[in-house]
Amino acid sequence: MSPTIPTTSGVPGVPGVQDTPGTPDSHPPTIPGFRYRRVPVADGVELNVAVGGSGSPLVLLHGFPQTHLMWRHVAEELAADHTVICPDLRGYGASDKPEDTEGTVYAKRTMAADVIALARALGHERFALAGHDRGALVAVRAGLDHPEHITHLASLDVLPTLDMWEALHGRTAAVGFHLYLMAQPPGLPEQLIAGAPDAFFGHFLDAWTQRPDALPADVREAYLKASREAIPSIVADYRASAAIDVEHDMADRAAGHRLTMPVTVLQQDWGAALGFDAVALWRSWAEDLEHTTVTCGHFMAEEAPEEVSGALRSLLAR
Repeated sequence: MSPTIPTTSGVPGVPGVQDTPGTPDSHPPTIPGFRYRRVPVADGVELNVAVGGSGSPLVLLHGFPQTHLMWRHVAEELAADHTVICPDLRGYGASDKPEDTEGTVYAKRTMAADVIALARALGHERFALAGHDRGALVAVRAGLDHPEHITHLASLDVLPTLDMWEALHGRTAAVGFHLYLMAQPPGLPEQLIAGAPDAFFGHFLDAWTQRPDALPADVREAYLKASREAIPSIVADYRASAAIDVEHDMADRAAGHRLTMPVTVLQQDWGAALGFDAVALWRSWAEDLEHTTVTCGHFMAEEAPEEVSGALRSLLAR
């Protein structure tokens, strides 16, 4: 089931932010020891956010087809030294899901602005940012658009949007069939996915992990339920990555814009599978890059949380 917000009470000194505790036994699942808040980030849009720990701030953005819950192991470990902030992205989980009427509501530029507004609402003008999958695309866009706010940046198992499309070609592009499906105009993708949502979203949960036990039954059901309830917004997020997100990346490439903060990339060996040089692609975007090829599956924060936590700690020490 997707994380929901219990009855709330105001947080002293933080206008508009609501605060409730998360416990190990709460149902649906939450990150143990973290407090849950609803934070306004844009007109008519509030994000569901789990916050824990103390110290320098670190924002963790989830991927598809998941929620903030994917960070539960990493977040608990890093909360010993950092204020860890785990939102559901707009359109996902228990966050608001505005209708996309103009093709910009789920642009990564819009979603990155959510992250800046979220951190500011919680009292942080500068913070470290890590994202997995879809969240990594938002993180990269935040780093390009708002470098003055991002101290460190990590990307887990994705390429920047423009490079992703350029890397897919021929029969090997079949691995990304969902990208092409959800890039189609509104109507058909939503209808097809709604016809068998658990089969569709469950396919990725099964195919992309090497350790099924990394996704226990209650967490898997949380992801499936959250995805079932967010089909239009999830499709809109992907559709934006075939349109306006590419335009934004092309403009940055033409202008020579790069990520100026320390960057860490953890990635499966997609370059060997699809025929590209992952390090070279990332180095064209990042001036200060550490790139590591991992051996676990796509859901690395759940399959190899110690490795991910260690990489983030090393990043934050740079």
